[in-house]
Amino acid sequence: MLKKNKVPLSRRVEILSLFQRYTEGLSTLPASALLMFLCKEQMELTANKDTAEDLIDRYEIEETAVESRCMTFEGFLRFMESKDCCVFNRSHKTVYQDMDQPLTSYFISTSHNTYLTGDQLVGKSHLDAYVSALRKGCRCLEIDCWDGPDTEPVVYHGYTLTTKILFKDVIRTVEQHAFEVSAYPVILSLENHCCEAQQQVMAKYLTSILGDKLLKSPLDHPTTGDLPSPNDLMYKILIKNKKLKSQIRREDKTEESADEGEDADADDEDEDEEDDEYSIQFRAMFWSPRKMGSKNKKEKVALHKDLSDLVIYTRSVKFISFCHSRDNQNCYENTSMAEKKARKLMKSSGSSFIHHNQRFLSRIYPAGSRTSSSNYNPQEFWNVGAQLGSCHSVCRCTSSSSVSIAHSVALNFQSPGLSMDLNNGRFQDNGGCGYVLKPAVLMSRERNFDPNTSYRYLKPIQLVLKVISGSNLPVIKSRNTLDPFVRVEIHGIAFDSRSKSTHIVKNNSLTPHWDTDMNFSITVPELCLVRFCVRDQMTLFKSEFVGQYTLPFTSLKKGYRWVPLLSRQGCSLDPASLFVLVLY
Repeated sequence: MLKKNKVPLSRRVEILSLFQRYTEGLSTLPASALLMFLCKEQMELTANKDTAEDLIDRYEIEETAVESRCMTFEGFLRFMESKDCCVFNRSHKTVYQDMDQPLTSYFISTSHNTYLTGDQLVGKSHLDAYVSALRKGCRCLEIDCWDGPDTEPVVYHGYTLTTKILFKDVIRTVEQHAFEVSAYPVILSLENHCCEAQQQVMAKYLTSILGDKLLKSPLDHPTTGDLPSPNDLMYKILIKNKKLKSQIRREDKTEESADEGEDADADDEDEDEEDDEYSIQFRAMFWSPRKMGSKNKKEKVALHKDLSDLVIYTRSVKFISFCHSRDNQNCYENTSMAEKKARKLMKSSGSSFIHHNQRFLSRIYPAGSRTSSSNYNPQEFWNVGAQLGSCHSVCRCTSSSSVSIAHSVALNFQSPGLSMDLNNGRFQDNGGCGYVLKPAVLMSRERNFDPNTSYRYLKPIQLVLKVISGSNLPVIKSRNTLDPFVRVEIHGIAFDSRSKSTHIVKNNSLTPHWDTDMNFSITVPELCLVRFCVRDQMTLFKSEFVGQYTLPFTSLKKGYRWVPLLSRQGCSLDPASLFVLVLY
């Protein structure tokens, strides 16, 4: 509960000023004055006398003060440096949202090429990458499956020199760690390139290793035309893959035969990647032209019935158009598309994209040209309600017992940076369970919301931030001190996205003081993320990253708050922090 590190002198001075403002000349703060501080400064509108006395019991260590129902300055300081005064709303550290809505109603933490710990051409594949993703609350993992020797399917990035791991070992790892931090369903997104014989082996491993955790049949619940909810699917693992249409409808033999032929096509993600000239050029560097040629001819992959049987609510189908999906797609069918295609649709048909995502699961994955495992900005696709945005994710690990990963619609979790900061910020909400309920603005079927439009008729929220000071900022090894400044960024719809910076403080990493006011006008706060980024001004035109912290606007606490700082890899930099005042 308490911050163990010594509070910098400047922070003590700032907090002492607040303390003295409410003691009115007394040496201690009575419970009534503490309550006034909580209501007036911290905007804790539900606080009462019991709240104030509870804080005295928890943070005051001087017995006479406790007996007098007062708080000394040292007790007040401990309170102000505690989790109770963190900028992130503590009540959001546990699951608090409605988890009985269909899966389509949630943003779902999703990883792309989960097995990789480096780039997409020569990087290593490692089981620890799956462990790391799951421990970060990721709920949708990608498994690229290829034929291996001795009828043992392998996982790696096809047509590259990335290393290979066994499919059965991946499934064992998932089984062991799937529900360590979240009880809600895990989706295994299979990119299937295996022959029928090895698909049968895959199906055998999935059923034998996952056991009762694997969802093998539809749930026995009232049919609403919607997908089941996270609560319905607790402790269940779902398989996302193509499914033989002949198992879904058997009206006549002609249709059945034609459908099976359609299902034999390569996965639509691969088809999109083939249109990416950079992906082809880079892969050609590492693979023979002959084999690359067969890849570009969209080789047929026949689907084995045993694997098809395991696809229940997450059947992969090719996206054609929003109209086609509306008229033909079932709720249990979902689509994948590359970021370039999704971005084009988002810009031309934002409202239609939102309505599509109200009914179906959509997965957006990084372009094939991102060979270094870089990521797109997931915010733009959250703005249209895409649930399964994918990140590339690199696991920086030295042994199976030492796992560290920085996380982010489907993202490369192994690649730190802004995208993963936003992903981590979004999914630390709702207890870090990997499912975050989409805001009402994205779920209304009557309202034609479009994130590309400026909603000037809506009354915006005015966010006022005062960046007061920092403390114990980490110094780069090559320098003895910092010239720090703080940039506050708002990430939401284009009309709301802004950033503002403090001035630069010279040669002060321990106690920089900015006392800078910033004002932001926010139209759709439910979609916004707030990112505090500390940077070191190196030259007139160059600055370097020092630390950051990102959280949803809806998790932002009002009043005087401290902001914890995280490294580029998403690790705590404690005791480094900022001290801010938040008003809205």
